[in-house]
Order: sequence, then C-alpha cells, then structure tokens
Amino acid sequence: MGLVHDLRLYLVTDERPDLLPRIEQAIQGGVTCVQLRRKKITDDQFIEEALQVKQLCRQYQIPFAINDRVEIAREVEADWLHIGQEDKGILYARAIVGSNTKIGVSVHSVEEAIEAERSGADYVGVGALFPTSSKPDTIPLHLDTLRSIRKAIEIPIVGIGGITEENIKRIPADAVNGFAIISSILSAPDPKSAAIRMRKMADME
Repeated sequence: MGLVHDLRLYLVTDERPDLLPRIEQAIQGGVTCVQLRRKKITDDQFIEEALQVKQLCRQYQIPFAINDRVEIAREVEADWLHIGQEDKGILYARAIVGSNTKIGVSVHSVEEAIEAERSGADYVGVGALFPTSSKPDTIPLHLDTLRSIRKAIEIPIVGIGGITEENIKRIPADAVNGFAIISSILSAPDPKSAAIRMRKMADME
C-alpha cells in the first residue's frame, strides 16, 4: 500500500470500554489505518490493548499506529508512531523505533511543519481544523494556514480535529492527503455505516 492511500481515512481512538468491536466495525466500513491513542491507562494495559488492535489491523491488512508512547511502539512493533510537539521530538523517536516505523508529527503552523519534514517526519497531522471535544481548549486552525502548510512541505498531510460529515467538504481538497477521525465514527450508533459515509466523502476529495 502507498502511504498517501493509507492516510485517506485515519481512525484515531478515544477512551471507551467497547473500543475493539467499534474499531473492527470502522475498519469494515473503510478506515485505512488505525492509531491507538489512550491517555488514561497504564503502560501494561496499553501494551495489551495495542497487541489486540494490531492483530485486528493485520487481519484487515491496514497499518497500525501508536500515539505518543515511543517505547511501546517499539515493543509492539507498530507500523507507525504519531507524536506531538510536546513530546521528545522526532529525532529521539527515530532513534528508539528505527527506520522501519513511519513517524507522523502533529503541527499547528508552517514553521512546525517545515521543521517536522526537515527532521524526517513521514507525514504531518494538521489541526485542529474545527472545534473538537477531544481537545476542548484547542483554538481551530484557519484553513488558510492549512493551505500555506501544503505549499511549504512535500510530505503527506492529514487534517485532524472535529471533522464531521457536515464540515469535511470545507477542507480544501488539494491541501490534505487524508482525514483523521475520532468521534464522528467511534461515537456513531453504527461505526461501520459512519465509516462507509466518511470514506466515500474522503475518496471524493
């Protein structure tokens, strides 16, 4: 699979007890990769869940990503690692996970995007593009900034933050290679149907 295609509909997990069945439903609906993002569980719990999600991703032949926990990404041999600006940095992460793991970096400005690319990021996550319940204190990024980031870097871009079926069309089609979704799929009554609808919209971009 090519990296750009893999990013088309990028599922990021939230904190919920029924996560695994909902992830599988989302994958069945067309999610192209899954990032395990869990802030409220121990390392041992994270590792156990990571191995379960990785097995699911292997079953459906899509990439599996870990959010933030660099050492765990190495331990479970995740396909991708995604880190934020507040983490130790891509050079540290690369030294831990090695060259086979693709690394994504969250960025919020042109300067951060250029630095991520210069440091060896494989893709960047840009946002939040809209108000989001997962990070309620975040001020949404102006879409003009997204356009400027697209012009400034060559690596793929994933738009993230509050993306819904209603606002996804507001994101410039030529500015992103994919969309990272949390609540619009995982909180839907039927995650599979939600993923099917979101995938169709993502493929039309």
